[in-house]
Amino acid sequence: MASLFRDLSLGQSWRESTPSPPPKLQIQPPPPIMSVRPVAADLECPLGQLASHLTDSDLRSAAYEIFLALTRTSSAKPLSTAATTDPPNHHHNHLPHSPSSSSNSNSSPSLQRSLTSAAASKMKKALGLKSPGSGSKKSPGSGSGSGQGKSKKPLTVGELMRIQMRVPEADDSRVRRALLRISAGQVGRRIETVVLPLELLQQLKSSDFTDHQEFESWQKRTLKVLELGLLSHPRVPLDKSNPTSQRLRQIINAALNKQMETGRNNESMQILRSAVTSLASRSDGSSVLEVAHWADGIPLNLRLYEMLLEACFDVHDDTSIIDEVDELMEFIKKTWTVLGINQMLHNLCFTWVLFHRFVATGQVETDLLDAADGQLLEVAKDAKTTKDAEYSKVLSSTLTAIMGWAEKRLLAYHDTFDSRNSVTMQSIVSLGVAAAKILVEDISNEYRRRRKNDVDVARSRIDTYIRSSLRTAFAQRMEKADSSRRATKNQPNPLPVLAILAKDVGELAVKEKRMFSPILKRWHPFSAGLAVATLHACYGNELKQFISGITELTPDAVQVLRAADKLEQDLVQIAVEDSVDSDDGGKAIIREMPPYEAEAAIANLVKVWIKSRLDRLKEWIDRSLQQEVWSPQASQEGFAPSGVEVLRLIDETLDAYFQLPIPMHPALLPDLMTGLDRCLQYYATKAKSGCGTRSSYLPTMPALTRCETGSKFQWKKKDKSSSTTTNGQKRTMNGSNATSATPQLCVRINTLHRIRSELDTVEKRIITHLRNSESAEAHDFSNGLAKKFELAPSACIEGVQQLSESLGYKVVFHDLSHLLFDGLYIGEPSSSRIEPCLEELERNLTIISDIVNEKVRTRVIADVMRATFDGFLLVLLAGGPSRCFTRQDSAIIEEDFKSLKDLFWANGDGLPAELVDKFAATVRGVLPLFRTDTESLIERFRRETLEAYGSAARSRLPLPPTSGQWDPTEPNTILRVLCYRNDDAASKFLKKTYNLPKKL
Repeated sequence: MASLFRDLSLGQSWRESTPSPPPKLQIQPPPPIMSVRPVAADLECPLGQLASHLTDSDLRSAAYEIFLALTRTSSAKPLSTAATTDPPNHHHNHLPHSPSSSSNSNSSPSLQRSLTSAAASKMKKALGLKSPGSGSKKSPGSGSGSGQGKSKKPLTVGELMRIQMRVPEADDSRVRRALLRISAGQVGRRIETVVLPLELLQQLKSSDFTDHQEFESWQKRTLKVLELGLLSHPRVPLDKSNPTSQRLRQIINAALNKQMETGRNNESMQILRSAVTSLASRSDGSSVLEVAHWADGIPLNLRLYEMLLEACFDVHDDTSIIDEVDELMEFIKKTWTVLGINQMLHNLCFTWVLFHRFVATGQVETDLLDAADGQLLEVAKDAKTTKDAEYSKVLSSTLTAIMGWAEKRLLAYHDTFDSRNSVTMQSIVSLGVAAAKILVEDISNEYRRRRKNDVDVARSRIDTYIRSSLRTAFAQRMEKADSSRRATKNQPNPLPVLAILAKDVGELAVKEKRMFSPILKRWHPFSAGLAVATLHACYGNELKQFISGITELTPDAVQVLRAADKLEQDLVQIAVEDSVDSDDGGKAIIREMPPYEAEAAIANLVKVWIKSRLDRLKEWIDRSLQQEVWSPQASQEGFAPSGVEVLRLIDETLDAYFQLPIPMHPALLPDLMTGLDRCLQYYATKAKSGCGTRSSYLPTMPALTRCETGSKFQWKKKDKSSSTTTNGQKRTMNGSNATSATPQLCVRINTLHRIRSELDTVEKRIITHLRNSESAEAHDFSNGLAKKFELAPSACIEGVQQLSESLGYKVVFHDLSHLLFDGLYIGEPSSSRIEPCLEELERNLTIISDIVNEKVRTRVIADVMRATFDGFLLVLLAGGPSRCFTRQDSAIIEEDFKSLKDLFWANGDGLPAELVDKFAATVRGVLPLFRTDTESLIERFRRETLEAYGSAARSRLPLPPTSGQWDPTEPNTILRVLCYRNDDAASKFLKKTYNLPKKL
């Protein structure tokens, strides 16, 4: 673009003109034009603010005066030119020798060139701009057809510029007359050396204006231009203590308050001329030519040049540049010497003018935006090659203004753009990114200090636009969802806010992918992934707060979490699709999307729900068992009410669990099953606690002694003070615990057996629930452990076993102790036989049979039988010194034992004969010892002891310990039979071998 400008010859038009003066033009009044240029209210001019206020009209008039002065030639005589290097091919105008030489011409030949523009503008083609009105209107310089039968002449460049700059013909004529007067008084002097406002003040009088007020306004404006160019914004910085500047300021201030006399001999005018000439002659040495420095200081020169460039836009179509822009630009560039403009400043100003016109005209003509974007390529080249501080300052402010305007829209592009103006978005993004790159890469010192490869400016800006816009859009969707929730709060089952928001965010992500990502992908290859990552983070923050406030599982909570889970799946899918071609396969984007873990949150809530249910169940078990009396009268078919109720609560909990609106019933079922399993285990443990065990009812074994007939010694029970049993077990032995009576123990046994039996039914019901669950899969049914009780069945079985044994030994060793241990075979065996015990035992067995469930009855009665057989052996082998037996008593003992077995067999109505025989095996093996003669017993004892202890027992037989495991081959068992043998041989052997006393 810059090369195009440089190639244009300022002294030659693209349309050849005749050397002879043109005929007098028949200029028709121009059609109505805009009185003011379009202005963007929200866009402040970055070229700089002037110290004194001048309207656009004032600046336009001043710029036109400069243009007119530098582009007219008042004489046909060729002017002498001075070579210049900046800009190239400039023809510097000399003032004519005589004012009369052009008195009959309103404009110079150069300004009268035809501008019919038969050929299309090269500049417009390069910029990609359309013709004015897209062909519906002709530009001001074009012929407009016949009128009243006469052909109209085309406009000259001068007339075109006047129209374009909205200058009235009267003002144009006045300036031209003044320029003629100036040229008459400054013959041979180049116009660049003239301080034009000063000379105009000298030449124009009140009579040149339509009224005095107009003259005063013009004079004040002209003085302000001098003030701005020489005092406020001089090219060479001015010392505030400079007396010339102080004097000039006083004159201007006085003239602004009171009209100034501008006659040549007027003292004030002479002082003014002296001060102006002195200040305008100061130079910084950068100019090759002698130039008066009165309009080349920033920002005055830029604002004036802006007005000239604005003239390139068609007054009838403010979005179009005229077709004659190439030649018009030739003449505009002639002002560079006076305004201190160079190619870099031109490129920058023209970029701003194009951009400003796009904004000011409603942002509808994207060609202007694209043209500005194209100009920025030239600006970028300039920025890389210059170190001019003043230029960099203007460049920075201009690009900042452009980028600021663009980013105001791009940081919330979801609000700014839709399907109707998405093309505009692409142009704005391109312009904003280009401006940002120049600002960062060519102006930023920080960027230069760092490795340039570390910063991708375009990608960074797009990243910012995407994140900002989507955060803004998300906040709006959040507010919308909240409003929607409030509007439907009185309707049944209104959706929670975050559930509504999840749906809206999903739609927003789809819109982003479809409409905006294809545009942004040019600068950021993974724009869609970044967008959904941003939405994911925004929604994630809200979800995190929501989850932190949830204390229990509610339908709303489940709805939100399930909606969040679906949204996350959709967002991740978009991110993965967008990043499929990336080097890392999209891992970087996915890392920006930490999982919502909505399922985990639901799982945690379900676990809280499960814990709450289980805690309540355990509390109920504690409370219920404290109140439970285990009475058959209060039971339901022999089962404790607490047992029936705990099963009902288990069913109720499972039903409630499978009714929860969650997608992971099978996954969390093990947690619930484990808890229920432990609760039932706890119930079983509590149900059997305090009821004693087999060992708690067995008495302490008495020491070995020889028997003594007639002894009054009573066999000792276990000493309570030395017992290691619990308080509950002590109460059982004392008979003080009513809940451990035989009927209560039977109810406990029934209850635990019932619970164990019902567990299979519960497990089958769980299978049914799983089949109806939406999330159940095949492996959920094959995994048996997940739906089975593990602890409770064994706890119930162990409880039944312990209670059954406890019941048997309680009946024998506690309830029948007065008959069995205090009565059986005391004194003379023939007179203290088994019948009383059998009667009491039968009564207890009847109670047990009536209460205990038939499915566990055999087990319980078998334990009573085993306890009875153990008790019978204890009477025979550890019954104390009050018992003694002869060989003849063995028949009585065997007969009594047979009666005892028959009681349990009950002629086939009781326990199976083989079971009775099995439990009777130990007694049956020991009884023959009682009919064996004493010598044989002693010999057997010696043999078994030697076999057990080896050669160490040859010198002296050791006393075998009491194992409690009675066996006819066990030394301690044989020794005890000898201890209770009522004959002298046994007594002598015991005395000699172990020195056992006859009394304890």
